[in-house]
Amino acid sequence: MLQTVSEWLWWERLWLPENVSWSDLEDSEGRVYAKASQLYAALPCALCMLLVRYLFERYLAAPLADVWEIRDRVRLTAAPNPVLENYFCSQARVPSKADVTSLCKKTSWPERRVQVWFRRRRNQERPGLRKRFCEASWRCVFYFFAFVYGVLALYDKPWFYNLKEVWAGFPKQSMLPSQYWYYLLEMGFYSSLLLSLTFDVKRKDFKEQVIHHIATLTLLSFSWISNYIRIGTLVMAVHDSADILLEGAKVLNYAKWHRTANAMFVVFTFLFMLTRLVIFPFWLIHCTWVYPLEEFAPFFGYYFFNVMLLVLQMLHFYWAVLISRMLYKCIFSKLEGDDRSDAEEDDSDSPMERNHKSSHINGSGARGRANGH
Repeated sequence: MLQTVSEWLWWERLWLPENVSWSDLEDSEGRVYAKASQLYAALPCALCMLLVRYLFERYLAAPLADVWEIRDRVRLTAAPNPVLENYFCSQARVPSKADVTSLCKKTSWPERRVQVWFRRRRNQERPGLRKRFCEASWRCVFYFFAFVYGVLALYDKPWFYNLKEVWAGFPKQSMLPSQYWYYLLEMGFYSSLLLSLTFDVKRKDFKEQVIHHIATLTLLSFSWISNYIRIGTLVMAVHDSADILLEGAKVLNYAKWHRTANAMFVVFTFLFMLTRLVIFPFWLIHCTWVYPLEEFAPFFGYYFFNVMLLVLQMLHFYWAVLISRMLYKCIFSKLEGDDRSDAEEDDSDSPMERNHKSSHINGSGARGRANGH
């Protein structure tokens, strides 16, 4: 049975055009082709990425946060209450009106006190400013080095300037060492993001992020096995270019360099719209939809690869809306965070506690300002 499943999974018509077999992609005469077994290296690479990230955040990002006086906001903790804690952990983080009334009866607390308890409890679950800063710093550094490496790997290749060269001789295109390491680097990074989703900052677009990471890894894996490597490297470089500026703007914003962060975000918005809404659909997807038909007849892999690219494009439209909202705030008010992140809730329940909280948050001088989110 396993043999039957394996034969079906590796059926040549799923992965390769007609008149091309796996035997045609065996190493010979100095030509080296990508192999599915090489993808196993992505897992140890992901684990190495997690280790490098841990060391980076602890020994580089955290000290930098101290230099810039980036500190977590002082929060009022929720008073111990087994009834409310059990409801919070097992049922809902935001109780309905009826549930609040029921909880008031069980705890003998007034409604406002119960509501304040839930606000404080939710705030306790939200990551602090330093954690956001460290995560953004790590992603900014990775995207920068990945993009630089991608440019160095592509700048002297003919398909970087003429997209028709992407399909010249396909699929019998020899794999280059630079392509192997570029793929391994990117797959290791996105695999590490999936592994770290449980303890990373959870944003409003969490589900979209999961879909994006899975779609990216699926695309990279399929393009590697089917030898769509040339177009794969172009897609990665286009995506990394704008992400550098986004994470850089977050880092500067957390450091309270608001004017510089806003300027960088405006540049990022322009670059995102150019790369994700113009170059990606009208150059790269056009390259994968139209040009291959000049070389071979459509096959399953051709349709599968293009459908996955369209999934990414739909995510680009979704994020373009969020970015447009953030740009509006950047221009007409002040951009103070990420629209994908949950905002801190007011957890005070009396004038005395509000004043107490305000004194801790505002403080004096740069230290007080750094506590703001």
